[in-house]
Amino acid sequence: MTCCGKNRQQIGALSVPTSGEMDKRDPVRQFTILFEYIGRSAMTVIGPVSGRRYRFEHSGARLPIDPRDRPGLARVPNLRQVADYRK
Repeated sequence: MTCCGKNRQQIGALSVPTSGEMDKRDPVRQFTILFEYIGRSAMTVIGPVSGRRYRFEHSGARLPIDPRDRPGLARVPNLRQVADYRK
């Protein structure tokens, strides 16, 4: 009869990536994209890919967005991209 104890030890020895390693592998975290709202009142937009809610409280409000949502948010009236840079 075999023991599963050795398998448990091997599983426990697997490395878990650090947050720095995760950032290097995750392209979403490598860029910061800002959108500015230029409308007259507050507006909430749902990111078409991420499903994230973006709440612009007033005209001139700027928010970082998920890069995957950029194409969809670029088509929203009164929103404009104002920055795109690497972290």
